[in-house]
Amino acid sequence: MKTLLRFAENNFGRVWLVLVYLFLYLPLFFLIVFSFNSTRQDGVFTGFSWRWYQALLEDSRLVEGFFLSLKVALITGTLSATLGAFAAFVLVRYTRFRGRTLFSGLVNAPLVMPEVIIGLSLLLLMVAVQRAIGWPERGMITIVTGHTLLGMAYATVVIQSRLREMDRSIEEAAMDLGCRPMQVFFLVTLPNIAPAMVAAWLLTFTLSFDDVVISEFLSGPGVTTLPQVIFSYARRGVNPSIYAAATILISIVTTGIVIYSLYVMRQQRRREREINAAARTGQNPLPLTTSAAK
Repeated sequence: MKTLLRFAENNFGRVWLVLVYLFLYLPLFFLIVFSFNSTRQDGVFTGFSWRWYQALLEDSRLVEGFFLSLKVALITGTLSATLGAFAAFVLVRYTRFRGRTLFSGLVNAPLVMPEVIIGLSLLLLMVAVQRAIGWPERGMITIVTGHTLLGMAYATVVIQSRLREMDRSIEEAAMDLGCRPMQVFFLVTLPNIAPAMVAAWLLTFTLSFDDVVISEFLSGPGVTTLPQVIFSYARRGVNPSIYAAATILISIVTTGIVIYSLYVMRQQRRREREINAAARTGQNPLPLTTSAAK
C-alpha cells in the first residue's frame, strides 16, 4: 500500500491524466464492444456478431436519418466556416466601426445561450416567416439555419484566434507590392487562415451532426436526423442497433480528426523545410507575398 501511495505521489500528473482519459473514453470503449454483442443483454458480452450492424442497415429510419444528418452537417460546416471567416476578419481587422460592439455580441451570443432558447426562438421566427410568405417549411432548410447560427459562433472564435496571431506585415508587404485589398485577402490572408478554417469546419460539422435540441425544434414531419432517431429509440428502451450507429459516428469523427491532424503535421513540416531551405539560400521564406504580388 505504501509503495502504491509513493508511486501515486511521484507520478501524480500521469496518474491523474490516465484517470481522466479512462473517465472520458472507457464508456465509448464499452459501447463499441457491445455493438458487436450477439444478444441484447446489457453488461454481458455473450459473443462476437455483426447482427446489430445488419439490423442497422435494415432500419430505414436510422439509414435515412444518417444521410440527412450527413447532408445537414456538410452544409452547416461549409456555411459556418465561410461566415465565421468573414465575421472574424471584420472583428480583427476593423477594430473601429459603428455597431462593432453590437455585432460582436450578436456573433458570440449563441456560445453562452442555452440551445433550448435558441431552438425555441428560431421555431417562433420560422413559424412567423412561414405564415407571412409561405416559406420555409420546417425541414432540412430550417435545421441547417439553426445549426449554422450556432456553428458560426464557434467558427468565428477559432478563426479569430488565428487572425490575431497572423503577422500583418505579410499583408502590408503584399499591398506595398501593388495588391488590392481583395487580392490580399484571397492570396495572402485566406491561405494563412486555411488551417483554422478546416478546424472550424470539422468542429461545426461535428456539432451539427450530433445536435438534438435545435433539430427537435426545427425538424418537420418525416424529417428526422440520426441523433433524433437514436434519442427516440433510447427512450423506448436500449436497442443494440443504437450501439452500432454510435460506433459508426465515433469512427467517422475519429477518422476526420486523424486526417486533419496528419494534414496539419504535413503542412507544418513543409513549412519548416521551406524556412530551412530559404535560410540556407538567403531567400525570403514567405512565398505567399511573392505570389500575391504577381
